[in-house]
Amino acid sequence: MAKRLAFLVFAAVAALSGPARSAEEASPVARWEADHSVILNGAEVTLSDFHWIARPLVVFADSPADPRFQQQMDLLTARLNELAERDVVVIVDTDPDAKSEPRITLRPRGFMLALMAKDGNVLFRKPLPWDVREIGRSIDKLPLRQQEIRDRRALTQ
Repeated sequence: MAKRLAFLVFAAVAALSGPARSAEEASPVARWEADHSVILNGAEVTLSDFHWIARPLVVFADSPADPRFQQQMDLLTARLNELAERDVVVIVDTDPDAKSEPRITLRPRGFMLALMAKDGNVLFRKPLPWDVREIGRSIDKLPLRQQEIRDRRALTQ
């Protein structure tokens, strides 16, 4: 089941990265704003577009067949709703030859998981897959996230 889910993620990313894109197609930011569970292809993303909007979580690998990449995607897709609550946009890049903007900016070597803050600073880089619970805890410790939690509570009271 996990391999089937990973295949579906890869198929969706491949479909988004095709060269024939219509003018009406929404930008990556617009697609993420419409559906926080969308997984974006690094080749079509500019990280600065997400400044103060979302926290980019970028998953790099030299191939979609990398077992660490597959494990990481299984962990993420199982709990995408928890990432969406924290304004996380998941970006994948498995083509080192494409020289995407995230790859040039973050310079991964093989598999790497990188989380960026809303201000564009890199919060962490990990050489091994991480569970969403651990990622969420790292985000929840941030001062901006603490303020977001307080603001949401105030709105519901």
